[in-house]
Amino acid sequence: MSGGNRGTVLVVDDERPIAEGHAARLEPEYEVVTAYDGATALERLTEDVDVVLLDRRMPGLSGDDVLSRVRENGYACRVAMVTGVEPTLDIIDMGFDDYLRKPVSGDELRRTVARLYRRATYDTKLQTYFAIASKVAVLETEHDRDVLSERVEYRSLVERRDQLCEELTTVLDELPAEEGYAVAAGQVPAGDEQDA
Repeated sequence: MSGGNRGTVLVVDDERPIAEGHAARLEPEYEVVTAYDGATALERLTEDVDVVLLDRRMPGLSGDDVLSRVRENGYACRVAMVTGVEPTLDIIDMGFDDYLRKPVSGDELRRTVARLYRRATYDTKLQTYFAIASKVAVLETEHDRDVLSERVEYRSLVERRDQLCEELTTVLDELPAEEGYAVAAGQVPAGDEQDA
């Protein structure tokens, strides 16, 4: 996490009005840096960036490519894909922490950034758990569970989530309610959580 009192968020979207809108919603609480393409995003990414909001579909260097480079270069930032792209099983191997479908409300954006900023303080195992749980939740929101359950990749992802949940039960029980543990553990439908 960055050294100052305010976290730093990098907003990346090739649609300038969207990037600027996200920035305006976050600037009261965070230091915000914007980029309108993948190459500029990588130039503006530093160790001080805590959270990246990343569009998937951009000309030139796509959000998927940027995400791969962020992880290859060992940046510790948390990444949320903020995109109109429907998630498919291809997201299973991607290194993001959360996945939001456009359009995204200001409240949802602020809650997501706050959650990811908080998660940056967690150990690697707990971060992995929440990233996997997010993938399961987004896939189940966008696709029929019966169809998903026929896919070995999805079943493996759910098994990994459940295994980590079991290993982390004591830690998860101590987290604040707004972390969405019940949703992440698959205990309630995603629309029913109380996420402050």
